[in-house]
Amino acid sequence: METAEVLQKVKSGEISVEDAERYFRKKPFEEMGYAKLDTHRKIRSGFSEVIFCSGKADEHLLRIFGKLYEEDGEVFGTRATKEQYEMIRERYPQVEYDELSHILKIEKPEKERKGLIAVCTAGTADIPVAEEAAQTAEYFGSSVERVFDVGVSGIHRLLSELDVIQKANCVVAVAGMEGALASVIGGLVDKPVIAVPTSVGYGASMHGLSALLTMINSCANGISVVNIDNGYGAGYVATQINRLGVRE
Repeated sequence: METAEVLQKVKSGEISVEDAERYFRKKPFEEMGYAKLDTHRKIRSGFSEVIFCSGKADEHLLRIFGKLYEEDGEVFGTRATKEQYEMIRERYPQVEYDELSHILKIEKPEKERKGLIAVCTAGTADIPVAEEAAQTAEYFGSSVERVFDVGVSGIHRLLSELDVIQKANCVVAVAGMEGALASVIGGLVDKPVIAVPTSVGYGASMHGLSALLTMINSCANGISVVNIDNGYGAGYVATQINRLGVRE
């Protein structure tokens, strides 16, 4: 539960003051021996802890997933395999899995989403990373507009979507190859642009390093860059910016 939810339940008489005290006295993390779950992260930062599924032992993943779900009534995991999904689904049949973004999640129904983030890709091969960004932002309560396949090799495609992109509180630009999309968008909007280089491209793209260097060296203002293929990081920062836009 969130702090405001606990206080509201005390006010309405659903729980006692003593129960609320016990909740707030809980340790700020859950000790599991092999993991220390940061159960107070949402109170401190407004974002609950997320599971990076890749490389985790099945038993560890299953127990971490269950503990976070028990704590917050929803849970979100990135970079999950289909095998991990099948394993989790045996215990939690309501879990959802997206094979494109490799996201594993249980969400609260009818979640309110606010503001607007535009998630753009240069090509369709960039969509898996873009979906990681978009679904991360949606999970954390942002409205997202997807604008896919608007790379600079056919810039008229991007210009046809400018109305949507310029309305957003923040833009996520996902591109591999030479990574020029972020620079172009940066020169067309008055909001922050988060550039995400992807490992899409031929040999000299060096698994995304070329796109990363292009984005870091952009001459357009207002561009920040996350790591190669880091859709989750982009979705998180975009949500922080979007929340500020909603408050204003």
